[in-house]
Amino acid sequence: MATNQQEVPIDERAHRKAFYRIVPFLFVCYVFAYMDRINIGFAKLQMSQTLGLSDAAFGLAAGIFFIGYVPFEVPSNLLLARIGARRTFGRILILWGLVTIGTSMVQGAATLQTMRFLLGVFEAGLAPGILLYLTLWFGPKRLGRVLAVFMSSAALAGIVGSPLSTFIMARMDGSAGLAGWQWMFIIEGIPPVLLGLAAYATLSDRPNDAHWLTKEEKSALVESVDSVTDSADRPQKKSAFRDPIVYAMSLCYFGIICGLYAIAFWLPTVISIAGAGTLQNVGWYGAIPYLVAVVFMYGLGRLSDARGERIRYSASPAALAAILLTMTVWSHGSFVLSMVLISLATGCIYGAYGVFWTIPSEYFGSKTAPGGLALINTIGLLGGFASPACIGWIKSVTHSLDYALLLLAGVILLSAFGLLALRSRVQNRETSCLIVALPEGQ
Repeated sequence: MATNQQEVPIDERAHRKAFYRIVPFLFVCYVFAYMDRINIGFAKLQMSQTLGLSDAAFGLAAGIFFIGYVPFEVPSNLLLARIGARRTFGRILILWGLVTIGTSMVQGAATLQTMRFLLGVFEAGLAPGILLYLTLWFGPKRLGRVLAVFMSSAALAGIVGSPLSTFIMARMDGSAGLAGWQWMFIIEGIPPVLLGLAAYATLSDRPNDAHWLTKEEKSALVESVDSVTDSADRPQKKSAFRDPIVYAMSLCYFGIICGLYAIAFWLPTVISIAGAGTLQNVGWYGAIPYLVAVVFMYGLGRLSDARGERIRYSASPAALAAILLTMTVWSHGSFVLSMVLISLATGCIYGAYGVFWTIPSEYFGSKTAPGGLALINTIGLLGGFASPACIGWIKSVTHSLDYALLLLAGVILLSAFGLLALRSRVQNRETSCLIVALPEGQ
């Protein structure tokens, strides 16, 4: 066994150890992060009657998470660069878990919206912080696959969270005088608190801090990242905050996020309207689109790495998602067809989302990455507020989701075209920085 270990190149061995030590833990953290964002969509199936929530009030409550998230995201990411990942991720996980538990006690639309706002405040910085953290350990040769694995955690949250949330709501309803949706928030809020304590105890801020790596493995990781970031920093003359390409990427990401969170928050309602039947059936059927999403995210991430092409593998599935969402408007009356279309649309939009983050991750140099990644995520996540709130308002006015889906499809399509328009500018920048995505050697 020792001989086999020596035959593995030091670079490969170091990255393999880093992957299995870091990525699974962050994966689990983001599963719960995403689950606690979207479980309000399942809670709506019970709490709308309990709290007297209209569709517009629910849409606002779902989306206001991002109004709390946005102002604190960039400061959180910049703070991470100064104090490290252990303290940053530990703080975020513990505080958002406590807020999720507290959401079980809301009494109406106003208190629900307040707790969702606070959830956004305390979770701010997690996603871009993890993206930045991963760039400290993995260079572009592996980044696409690593990000695809990590981003698929959002899809897994749907696979696990859909049946789990409805199971808790159905089985715990009335226990100890609490409604099922209250138990759901309590039970799903406990794991993040425990993960926060574990993050502080187990994560290493940088490769050089990792006691589980040998000296040679630390050097191999640092050299593989520095060989890219050093060359990326030299031609970089302006801050990410003054780069128009960054704002263009942010607007494209805005459209992708509009689709992502419209599906996340409204999927249970769409499936229920389509004819799923019982609450537990909604949960089981709700897992199917996320299963498709995992396959799409992994497959597109692999193709993107192998071809060294990022923008096409983000823009093309986004455009296809827009077409599929449009087709769902004409699928009424057929539950099977509705499920097929919404599942494929979910897979496409998640696939576009996963590949998208390799674009800015490779575009920035190391000095501008903390602020740049957070800026793109901050602007883009405004789509997480806009689309659920807009869909809720349109449904309240028209009593139908059709017009909202058509508007959503148009926004996603514009993002796809926007990415394609940026392709030459982004690739010229990446080429000048010698940032090239290579296929896997094995």
